[in-house]
Amino acid sequence: MFKFSGKLYLIPTTMGAANATKVLPLHVKEMVENLDIYIAENEKTARRHIKKLVPEKQQSLLKFYSLNKFTEASEIPSFLNDCKEGRDIGLLSEAGCPGVADPGAEVVKIAHREGIQVIPLVGPSSILLAMMGSGMNGQRFTFNGYLPIDKKERKKEIKELERLSLEKQEAQIFIETPYRNNKLLEDLIQILHPTTQLCIACDLTLPTEFIVTKPVAAWQKTKTDLHKRPAIFVFQKEI
Repeated sequence: MFKFSGKLYLIPTTMGAANATKVLPLHVKEMVENLDIYIAENEKTARRHIKKLVPEKQQSLLKFYSLNKFTEASEIPSFLNDCKEGRDIGLLSEAGCPGVADPGAEVVKIAHREGIQVIPLVGPSSILLAMMGSGMNGQRFTFNGYLPIDKKERKKEIKELERLSLEKQEAQIFIETPYRNNKLLEDLIQILHPTTQLCIACDLTLPTEFIVTKPVAAWQKTKTDLHKRPAIFVFQKEI
């Protein structure tokens, strides 16, 4: 079934300064102990994560391929050459699970095309944790990534997603750059219907975590500061 003996392991990471042993299974630590080749968005933070998990691991032996906005698409297939030579590779996300709202998805796509076995490891996904904690329809939901920055386009998108959430009884999930969170929240409580349920899941897995769902009308009366705090937004208009 697979052309090569080397495997691509999808290694989850913590979401911020969380205690790794509290949010990651022991098996993740065991795999990091055995892997010396990694694909990561930021080598510095990847090394820091590895050191947290396995302090005794020799950092000088580690080999990294950088996958970020500066990486040429033509370079990415070569990152998997080690797998073709029989060596395993770990794919690390900056936060949470590789390949989910993460550039690592392109590496996984290429691995499948090349006949390399892909092995995802269990770890925290902010999207799923927010959905789990929201109380909204876990049978049907859509992750929409980022909403438009342009005010007019954003308003149009929010109204359309609200319409779809009612029509399909489907929870709508999205994220924002942390320093723009407060502006997005302001837009949501101005644009959404007062009875629409809105969940904010902030600082997931961290000591400051909160997950709160209530009608938009109630959020309008609540002072909430999300500035520079990682957050997931979920809303659903109910019948």
